[in-house]
Formats: sequence, structure tokens, C-alpha cells
Amino acid sequence: MALKVLSTLDAARTQYYHFKAIIIAGMGLFTDAYDFFCIIPVMKLIGRIYYHDPAEHQKLPFVVTMVVAVAFIGTMIGQVVFGILGDRIGRKRVYGLALTIMVSSSIGCGFSICRTRKCMITSLCFFRFLLGVGIGGDYPLSATIMSEFANKVTRGSFIAAVFSMQGFGILVSAAVTMAVLAIFDRTSSASKDRTPEVADLAW
Repeated sequence: MALKVLSTLDAARTQYYHFKAIIIAGMGLFTDAYDFFCIIPVMKLIGRIYYHDPAEHQKLPFVVTMVVAVAFIGTMIGQVVFGILGDRIGRKRVYGLALTIMVSSSIGCGFSICRTRKCMITSLCFFRFLLGVGIGGDYPLSATIMSEFANKVTRGSFIAAVFSMQGFGILVSAAVTMAVLAIFDRTSSASKDRTPEVADLAW
């Protein structure tokens, strides 16, 4: 029965559900790239707020590496765990779980606002790890779902269209960060030499 369904999908002409699958899977990868790469410019702002002293500023490269690396560690775990779960209990259900983790952890990252540097970094690393787990689940499931839904003729182009959304995610993450900072700069009366603590709300 399963082979018959796959054969039918292989021979099916391009229909609405193909483009629906592209949009759903593509937006997942768009969000993956956005969440992964927005942290680099954000850490510039965090460095100006929490590591503005020259003695503390030397620690910033290590902190940036730690915040970035913890998400990749979560991604590796998520790929293994969600890949196995997808085969055992169904990709659609597991895909929804991965997206739920991504959304909730992204919100958690946004609310990682503390009065102390240690609290902020700990909270951010925790939610970035969970975000990585969700992204790790989204990567293989998006590719698998798209390849299963596509027919033989358009499979390659459909998968390429889905993964091309990563590039757009990177561009949008940088654009949004610059736009938010520009708006904050215009509305703030703070001096150029010292970034006020309220700038923490911007990221």
C-alpha cells in the first residue's frame, strides 16, 4: 500500500499541494536560517551592553562562540532524535513538534533579558540550545517531506526551492537587525559612546 502511494505521488502532475508543501517546508528552513544567523549581529549589541568595559570586552569572542556553538550542538541532537522519531511515529506529527519547539524557544530567546550578564547569557544559551534541537528536527524532516510529496520530474527543483529559503532567511535576519537598531538609534537620546541598558529590549 505504501509503495502504491509513493508511486502515485511520483507520477502525479504538479498540483496545489506541491506548492503548499514548498511554502510550509520552505518557511521552516527560512526560520532556521533566520534564527541561526541573527545571533551574530545581536551579539554585537549584547557586547556593547554587557561587555562595554575594556577588561570584560576581551571575553566577548568566547561568549559569542559559546552562544553560537550551543545551538549547533542542539541541532546535531535534534537531527538524530527527530529523524528517528519521524520514522517511528510519523513525520507530520514530529514536524509539528519540531516547529513548536522552534517557536517557543525563539520567544524564550527574545525574553532572555536580565539585570546581570551571567543570567542573560545562561538564559540565552539555554533557549538557543532548545532552538537548535527544534532546527535539527526541521532540517531533515523538511527535506524528506518535500522529496516524498514531489513527483519525479520536479523533485530536484522543488527541493532546491525549499532550501533556497535559507538564503532569504539570512538576508532578512540581517535586514531586520539593522532596521531595529536604526529605529532605536533615531528614537534614543543616548550618547554614541555608551549603549544604554534599555537597548537590551531592541534585540
